[in-house]
Amino acid sequence: MRAVQYTQHGGPEVLRETVVADPEPAPGDVLIQVGATALNRLDILQRRGPGLLPGFTLPHVPGMDVAGVIVAVGPGVHDRTAGDRVVVDPALHCGSCTACADGDTVYCSAMRVVGATRQGGYAELLAVPSSHTHTVPGHVGLEEAAGLPTAYAMAWQALVVRGALRAGETLLVHGAGSGITIAAVQIALGLGARVVVTSGSEAKLECMAELGASLTVNHRTTDLAAAVRSITDGRGADIALDHVGPALFQRTLDSLRLRGRLVFFGNTTGMTASFNLIDAYQRGLTMIGSEAYGRAAFGQMLDWYWSARITPVVDSVFPLSAAAEAHRRLESGESCGKILLRP
Repeated sequence: MRAVQYTQHGGPEVLRETVVADPEPAPGDVLIQVGATALNRLDILQRRGPGLLPGFTLPHVPGMDVAGVIVAVGPGVHDRTAGDRVVVDPALHCGSCTACADGDTVYCSAMRVVGATRQGGYAELLAVPSSHTHTVPGHVGLEEAAGLPTAYAMAWQALVVRGALRAGETLLVHGAGSGITIAAVQIALGLGARVVVTSGSEAKLECMAELGASLTVNHRTTDLAAAVRSITDGRGADIALDHVGPALFQRTLDSLRLRGRLVFFGNTTGMTASFNLIDAYQRGLTMIGSEAYGRAAFGQMLDWYWSARITPVVDSVFPLSAAAEAHRRLESGESCGKILLRP
């Protein structure tokens, strides 16, 4: 089969289309003909090096978010048949460690990740455990389904599982145009919240306004806290989602109401954030680490998405042979929506 892999770390040019052996479905596995694979930031980070997740090896075929059609099933698979349209949960929990036995798959001690610690979806075929595939309903295309796993599961975990977002609340989220921000906006709007989105790009803010954001704020030119308070009768946002890290950390806290809550999981602007301790505890702010999503949360997110009839936001679609160009598009910071590869 054709696949895109890299044998050394570096820029997009290290991505090479090649021919590798077809994967064979092991017991419990299904073999998927890949319909589409979505790019994620982790694809970029691991390609640049070093590999971030334990178990990463070279050569590597990236691609975490995959949807396609099952073409074969391995021994012991009875819940899937050839022809099924599926999307893959890339977080492969082992099912047998202490955490999994307790139902806490977030902290599986033997976690493997499709496209991060084992072969991913930058390929024509992919073998994965049947237990980590989910049926794609007929009204959803494979390209749309491929854009869901990482972005929507992480946003769901942050806003619903950890953040307990409620109808009528105001959400503040940064990073307009990113897959996670788009997912957060659509989830929040679907749950009856209103959303404030920030960015330093007017073009991306326009994209978010078209998506339904109540307010868009250019954080480079505008007093963020004042702008948020202007639409909340001076109170501030009920909840903020921060996946960018320290760059806007204090300004985000300043934008929250009394007893507001901040859910965070990003570090794209650095590993260490500082904030005003006195202000945080005097205003009763709650800071919540989002954690990775678990198996149950992934299924809940999909059930919600299938019924919500959301319009997907796709930035661009590239052929598999143009994976390097797709990476350059993601690295440019100019994209708004998911970037997809199609074999």
